[in-house]
Amino acid sequence: MTDPIRVLVADDQSLLRGSFRVLVDTAPGLTAVGEAGSGAEAVESACRLRPDVVLMDIRMPGMDGIEATHRIARSPKTADTRVLILTTFDLDEYVYGALRAGAAGFLLKDTSPDVLLAGIRTVAAGESLLAPSVTRRLIAEFARLPRAHPVSGTSLEGVTEREREVLLLVARGLSNTDIAEYLHLSHGTVKTHIGRLLSKLRARDRAQLVISAYESGLVSATIIPERRVRPGSGGPGSGGLL
Repeated sequence: MTDPIRVLVADDQSLLRGSFRVLVDTAPGLTAVGEAGSGAEAVESACRLRPDVVLMDIRMPGMDGIEATHRIARSPKTADTRVLILTTFDLDEYVYGALRAGAAGFLLKDTSPDVLLAGIRTVAAGESLLAPSVTRRLIAEFARLPRAHPVSGTSLEGVTEREREVLLLVARGLSNTDIAEYLHLSHGTVKTHIGRLLSKLRARDRAQLVISAYESGLVSATIIPERRVRPGSGGPGSGGLL
């Protein structure tokens, strides 16, 4: 029998925290191993309990969710722990910072229970959860921020032309299925390209690939080549999760 996915819930609102815990505990294959009411408590609990996934609020007293995510992502004790940010539309300015800190993805707090549970399972499996709408806000935020250390094109040295195409489409918010259709490749070939990009760019996950694409200048400097995609099958701006 497969071990349940172990979840830590971090939110400063006790009512929400309790609701998320009940939801997790009543879902098949999931179990809540603890709660945290602040960023500092989330880091301490994550290091002690070593959950598979942390549901992390951003705005918490003292240490916020971004700093807590940064510490969890970089601690050897929680190397295998994934952080799923719970956010609201009025927190758009934090999207870039949280991804940069190592978050595996984002969900809105008012999302449906089924979507939340599916999101937990997705990030626990090593995937990233980033809707195209969040990707668009991330692009806007990245364009707004000044670059303290301009990144030259050499950051993508060793990345093939095809891999650059795949990376660009990942950064635009396309799923593997969308990318396969857009570039006329098999799903397996797309997964291979993603794996090679993760290795070459030393990215922890797909969300970090998105950051690499922005910081290298690939997104702002490149226009996606026109490709024929069947109507309704996907493409830039189509729905779906990364």
